[in-house]
Amino acid sequence: MNRRERRTAAGGPSRTYPDNAGAATAAALYEAGHGHMRAERYLDAQICCQQALTIDPGHAEALHLMGLLALHATQYDHAVEWISRAIARDPRPEYLFSLGTALRQLMRYEEALKVFDKAVQLKPDKAELWTGLGKALVDLERRAEALLSFQHALKLNPNSWEAAHESGMLLNKLGHREEALACFRRCVELKPKQASDQALAFNNIGNVLQSLGRSEEALQWLDRALDLRPDFVQALSNKAIALGQMGRFDQAFVVYGQVKALDPNHAVSNWNSALLYMLTGNFEAGWAGREARWNIPSLSAAYPKFTEPMWLGRENIEGKTVLIAADEGLGDAIQFSRYVPMVAARGARVILVVQDALRSLLSGLPGVAQCIPKSVAANGVPPFDVHCPLGSLPLAFGTRLDTIPADLPYLPLSPPARVKVWEARLGPRDRLRVGLVWSGNPEHKGDHHRSTSLRAYSAFLDVDATFVSLQKDPRPDDKIALGERSDIVDFTANLTDFAETAALISCLDLVITVDTSVAHLAGALGCPTWILLPYTPDYRWLLNRDDSPWYPAVRLFRQHESRDYGPVVERVRAELAAMISRQERAKA
Repeated sequence: MNRRERRTAAGGPSRTYPDNAGAATAAALYEAGHGHMRAERYLDAQICCQQALTIDPGHAEALHLMGLLALHATQYDHAVEWISRAIARDPRPEYLFSLGTALRQLMRYEEALKVFDKAVQLKPDKAELWTGLGKALVDLERRAEALLSFQHALKLNPNSWEAAHESGMLLNKLGHREEALACFRRCVELKPKQASDQALAFNNIGNVLQSLGRSEEALQWLDRALDLRPDFVQALSNKAIALGQMGRFDQAFVVYGQVKALDPNHAVSNWNSALLYMLTGNFEAGWAGREARWNIPSLSAAYPKFTEPMWLGRENIEGKTVLIAADEGLGDAIQFSRYVPMVAARGARVILVVQDALRSLLSGLPGVAQCIPKSVAANGVPPFDVHCPLGSLPLAFGTRLDTIPADLPYLPLSPPARVKVWEARLGPRDRLRVGLVWSGNPEHKGDHHRSTSLRAYSAFLDVDATFVSLQKDPRPDDKIALGERSDIVDFTANLTDFAETAALISCLDLVITVDTSVAHLAGALGCPTWILLPYTPDYRWLLNRDDSPWYPAVRLFRQHESRDYGPVVERVRAELAAMISRQERAKA
């Protein structure tokens, strides 16, 4: 093939450039390769590109296409190399988009962001580039900026399925579920070419509806997704959750079985099925299945990556140092701390690592040699032989329904001096003292099911009792409502940690709460505690009972199928009035 040669000005080695015929041949080969790529004939596409690059090593389009082929093959390092070479020849915005996509796959997020930012500067009217920029911002947890990028992409192209989809995904993560639902419905209206994308939109709608407690509607959308993709594991997993929320447990287990047949290592499904086993009383399958959390980043990221072995009850630990670390929420840590003395009773020296707010409370547990707050443990812990997460201790001890250690109180008693301070704050004990908690952490995935409002509690606040707020960080509406009520004592500014809350609870006659950490604290202290539960509660509260094997002093008030706390609050009022009446008769 004829070529013309050009020597560098410095007299260096020559470089070859294709003549007009060679350029035309390279271009034709690239076009053929591009056609093969669209037809999913990837090997043919690669051969054409390689031939084009043999003729013209600097053919930018062929270099870029080789990068796209590497992306498709998940060879992301190679993709970066090919696309970077294309950009060196011709820095087109679409090439930058591809490079940013490859960098994101390699988790080189800062680099990806810079690439996408350059792309939108070059072509600010291209919606696809703003969507890519938004994805990079999501990777870096810059969610507010990401949402603006997705919204700008939709402004540029209201028919962008991907921008609508990414907006919905982010809005759902941010808890703006109605807005997310609107985005996903828009995705359905746009009718993507790929049936898999339509199935994804159906699944997302079902997922959001499920989060909103509209399980029956969710099930319809999830079934539509499965009609298009019967092997859609995520839709099956969400369907099982919806069936569980509806109380159709046998059907839920069948669907979890379908997920397991398709993907035995689907960690989220394995975790959720374990929780359902726990809820229905099958502790043997439940505790073992809960270990799936180590394969779920959102559940395992906060637990340290120790090189020492994990202890799950099988090995002899006499004479060894065991590090026990909190791995779930505050309530979980309180619930499972009952097992810590049992570890020490096996002859082990126990180092306990817990959330900072629990350190003062749990440092006095029998058998604890050293209690370290997580903020300190992040910089290193003393030497130990084996470790065990707090949430795995029930598995280590083979806990069954009839072997739950429930001797109360299992938490250390508050120092008398601290209790005396709270008694002085509360004043004369001339009426029943009732502590109140009406909402949990809004970041909790199921918070919209479990939490209610102070205004919802107003139906029983007219009884003759002294009401004491135990609610930390009330939400804006509740803060306003609390400020309007002179009949609720609020010393929560003095509740600096759980040890202080425990001291205050020790001065109360009753705690009324939703399912949050204070429910576990009051229950563990043996204080009479009434817990308001959603229709399908967290696994630890089981089903069809108004007591708890974990906390003998607890009474459970469950929602019925209406999933409304109104009737629950009415039952609480009736029971509270009856309790006060009995006390008054006893005094007489």
